[in-house]
Amino acid sequence: MADKIHIEPIPLTTTHSAHGGSCDGCAVHNAGALLKLGVDMQNWDYVVALAGNPNTGKSTVFNALTGLRQHTGNWPGKTVARAEGGFVYSDKRYKLVDLPGTYSLLATSLDEEIARDFILFGQPDVTIIVVDATRLERNLNLVLQTLEITDRAVVCLNLMDEARRHKLQVDDRRLARDLGVPVVPTAARQGEGLADLLQAVHEVATGEVVCKPFRMQKEPKAIKGALDRLVAQLTTAFPGLPNARWVALRLLDGDESIVQAVRSGELGQLISGTPDVAQRQLTHPRTELVERKMEVTV
Repeated sequence: MADKIHIEPIPLTTTHSAHGGSCDGCAVHNAGALLKLGVDMQNWDYVVALAGNPNTGKSTVFNALTGLRQHTGNWPGKTVARAEGGFVYSDKRYKLVDLPGTYSLLATSLDEEIARDFILFGQPDVTIIVVDATRLERNLNLVLQTLEITDRAVVCLNLMDEARRHKLQVDDRRLARDLGVPVVPTAARQGEGLADLLQAVHEVATGEVVCKPFRMQKEPKAIKGALDRLVAQLTTAFPGLPNARWVALRLLDGDESIVQAVRSGELGQLISGTPDVAQRQLTHPRTELVERKMEVTV
């Protein structure tokens, strides 16, 4: 029998939850950056990003969690559609943002760039990564890339009904240990496992569960030296950069969108969420940072 999900209706009038300072259970999202990305967090406690490859049942998960409490539009300045909705769980208000379906976060397409920027700069309180239980070898690429950016994630192991039909067995507990984040088996079309998914999201958002995601830590000596120098420069030029190591890796890989974001100051604007702060931060050291990066020899 499918799990029963209890999602409370969202009242028409609410009060804004202020999360000042650092404390257990406080939200970690960057409200300013989210607003620039088109997501207003007023009157919401937590924001959850929904990521995944195409054809993994991501939209089914989104619809099941939000019901009729959703609306659609476009990402600011983009032609790509965006859907967002909400639910209340354990007296906390969650905004769920459905990211474009992508196979990676390497920003080789507009969809990938949108998903990457939202996870990196918006710093969602939780990122749900929906994967197809019958095609894990294809889907884990996106999971590992996401875990390089954020340590607040839950893997939704969807289409378990299809896996059973094909007589496939997935050890979700072993997968959770290997990935260092909660892994929840679901069959969203039947409502199976969604109650457990909500609980896992809540536990990560409130800090009841602290993820320790798997990440590659061993780089060749030459790359490590260049990476350390670049991380130090990024941290100085962009105070508050949420994941300087990942940005440095993308720069070393020649990610043109990241290079341009550094050159133009857009990186600072995304961090702060306000154009005036970004303009004040746009100084000569930032241009020098990019030029010096381009000269690094590995």
